[in-house]
Parts: sequence; structure tokens; C-alpha cells
Amino acid sequence: MAWTELATGIVDRTMRERAVRHLRAAGVVLPTFGELAAPARIPASVAARLGEVDADAAEPANLFRVHWYNDRRRKGMAPVPVHLELPAALTGVKARIFLVLGRTFPMIAAHKVLAAYGCLVPRLVTGQFDPAAHKAVWPSTGNYCRGGVAISRILGCRGVAVLPAGMSQERFDWLKAWVREREDIVRTPGTESNVKEIYDKCAELARDSSNVILNQFSEFGNHLIHYAATGPALRAVYEHARQGHPALRLAAFVAASGSAGTLGAGDYLKAACGAKIAAVEALECPTMLENGFGEHNIQGIGDKHIPFIHNVMNNDIVVGISDRSTDSLNLLFNSEVGQRYLERHRKLDRQLVAELDALGLSSIANLLAAIKVAKRLSLGPDDAVVSVATDSAAMYGSERRKFEARHYAEGFAEIHAGEVAGRHLDGLSDDHLIELGESERKRIFNLGYYTWVEQQGVPLADFERRRGQGFWQGLKDALPKWDALIEDFNRETGLNRAA
Repeated sequence: MAWTELATGIVDRTMRERAVRHLRAAGVVLPTFGELAAPARIPASVAARLGEVDADAAEPANLFRVHWYNDRRRKGMAPVPVHLELPAALTGVKARIFLVLGRTFPMIAAHKVLAAYGCLVPRLVTGQFDPAAHKAVWPSTGNYCRGGVAISRILGCRGVAVLPAGMSQERFDWLKAWVREREDIVRTPGTESNVKEIYDKCAELARDSSNVILNQFSEFGNHLIHYAATGPALRAVYEHARQGHPALRLAAFVAASGSAGTLGAGDYLKAACGAKIAAVEALECPTMLENGFGEHNIQGIGDKHIPFIHNVMNNDIVVGISDRSTDSLNLLFNSEVGQRYLERHRKLDRQLVAELDALGLSSIANLLAAIKVAKRLSLGPDDAVVSVATDSAAMYGSERRKFEARHYAEGFAEIHAGEVAGRHLDGLSDDHLIELGESERKRIFNLGYYTWVEQQGVPLADFERRRGQGFWQGLKDALPKWDALIEDFNRETGLNRAA
């Protein structure tokens, strides 16, 4: 099958029948993409039962929690996705900035479990994945492989996490508790800037036909699930804010480019609301900005390449954020000294300060990029910028301790808190930001050639096919077809959705 071809029918009926039998035995019912986009469509009997299920357990029912509408306790559903609105006292801009919180997702408390579901389930229902015989290999810089391992565990198959050795200790601790065998955690050299090393390991693993590589950087299911579910969730937050502010317009959507899956939500928001799309990367590895390279610590962003599923030609802005800023604010937001400073000197609401622990490193990068975009575009109180908090500070306690020991050996004091806020919030300018014209879009798109055509063997015609917007619009035709296949698959398992 071509790199740009999506299977929307049954590829191998025998393999699909084996998968049906396997999921029947495991008691697994699959939610449709439509139900994850609009959880009100989930049968009431299923939703009611979720209150009895631990959101962090490998329970089949938790597949029906893989959406943006879980409440803060992850027991029920919220009418509007749980989010933070960051006030001008923190951001320094008049625009209204909203972050939806990934920590409400089940099992991994991060939204990458949605991407994992979107990549594996189309393979499953089209007869391209046999959970009894195949191992699902999840190349990642951290959260996607955790999401993949969680989905694999529920489906009763082996899930293999491939990630850089330099990722946070919390990721590895979680994986040790969830993988079936210790060998299912594969460490590759470097940090998230070392994505090619991940690809090289996956090429090695792919020589064994029992390993199915679910590469988030090239699986269009990743793009489509965010277009179908994350985009409408962000729009719901905007529409909710607009109820009390009819003049409010959605000016921009901001997201870091890890696999570029979440940027698929931008395609939806641009079409539905006219929002500009801003892609974020680490300043220490300015690939889109400067054709550059390097290493950084904004964990969750992959670098030195352009993902195959990145619709570059539809992007409007690229923003660079320094990992010194994200590391510093991670300490400010999650230390007693920093929180006290924010309450006393910034006059921030205590509840808001307490909830800043919902922001992990890439989430802070998204916040800072949203501020930069607001400054560059001169956005005011009638403008909204929306983004995602991919994961929370819970994944980065070890990173925070290392950063404090390295830079504040005698302790992080209130004077340091003021310096961090002054430099990384008040002093934030709109530098290292480019507004993309056609030539800049082409330059960034063309960078992908070296990864995908030269290194990964993608035919040039498939690479070029993604340049036009007609290709990306055509991808959406797969969504109703996949949902129909999911519904057929569930009927064939014979399981009662209320069971």
C-alpha cells in the first residue's frame, strides 16, 4: 500500500476475523471516532458504567474515555472540555488564551492516547493487525508510546515502546508498570532531538514480521483523529467563551510540532473559524525556522525533521521557544516559592496557581508561543488563541529537580522567582517567529524530502502528493468509512455495549 493511501475497506478478512475473536474474548468494544469527537453520542449505559471504572486501569471501558470531555476527576463527562484561561496578569497580553488540559485523558493523563487509538484501530478493523500474533511498536518521544502501550494492554496484545534514553524518569517508571515484558521498553540514543535514531531502531524491528510499526510521524490516523476530535473540542471551548463575549473571534491555534498530529486540529479550526495555525518548535533546534539542528529539553517535541503528516502548506506561523524558558517556568509554577510569588506579587487567583501544575514542558512551550503570536499579531481582548496542554507537570518532577540543582544549587528563592517571571514572561518578545508566505512554506515542506525520500524510501510522487490541500481534504473521506468498519467490527464481536 502506498504511503499516502488509506485502507478504508477490509484488506485481509481472515486476519480481521482473528481480531474479532480476540476482542470478543477480551471483552473489548471499540468507540467510533465520531463518539470520541462528540462523547454525548456514547450510549448512556456505557457512560453510566464509567463512574465505576478506575480511569488509570487497563479496563476496556476506558476506551470510551479517550476524549477531551472527561471532567477534572475523570469520573464523568464535562459539558465543555476542561481548560484554563490564562489572565493578562500572567501572560502580559490582552488576548484571551485558552489551554485545554490533556491530563483528563485516561491511563496516561495525556492526550497522546487519542493519537495511539487513532493509529491502531483503523489497522485493526481493516484486517491489518492481529492482536494475538502481532506486537504493536510505538516510536515516540514519550507520551505516544505510553498511550500505545495502554491501548495495547487493553486489547490484550504486546505493546513495544521505542523512545530516547534521555526522556524523563517518570515516563520510564510508568512504562515499567504497564509493559508485558521488560524488553518491550526499547531505549534509543539521545533525547527527543534524536528522532532518526528511533526510526533506525524501528527499521531493525520491522525485519520481524510480527512487529507492526505504528509510526505517529507518518500515520495519517494521527492527523485525522485530531482533526475529528481535538479540533471540535477546541472550538467548543471558544464557543463557550463566546457566549459571554459575542464579539470574540478565534484568531489563532498554537501547537508544538512533535509528530504534527495535534496540528491536524488546526486544519479543522482554520476551515471552521478562520484561525491562523502556528507551529511551535524548540529554539535550540530551529528546524523550521532556520533549517537548523541541536538538542533541547522540551520533552514531547521531535526535531531535525518534518513529519510526513505535517500539513506544512496550511501553516501560517512558526514560533521558536527556548527550553531555558520552559524549564524555568516549570520550576516557577511547581515550587512553593514560585507559587507564593505568583499569588502575592502577580495577584493571581490561588486556584489558578494550583492548576498550573496541569502544564508540562511542551504545554508551557505552547503557552509561551501563544503569547508571542498574540504580540506579533497585535491581538486584543476580542481575540482568542487556543492551544493544548499535552501533559502535566507530573511527568517532569525529575527534570525540575535536575534543573534546580544545576542552576539554583543553594535553593530557589523568591528573588529567583521574580527573575524567572521577569525574563521568561514579562521579557518575552515576538522574536524567533516568522509569518509564512508561500516561499517559506515551500522551504519547510522541502526539508521533509531528506527524511522521507532519502532516508525512509518514500516514493517521490507520494511525497509530493501532500503538497496540495486537495490531498488533505480528501483524507477526511476515510473518517465515516472507518466508523462504519468499527461499528461492523463491534457487531461481529457480539458484545453488548452496555455490558
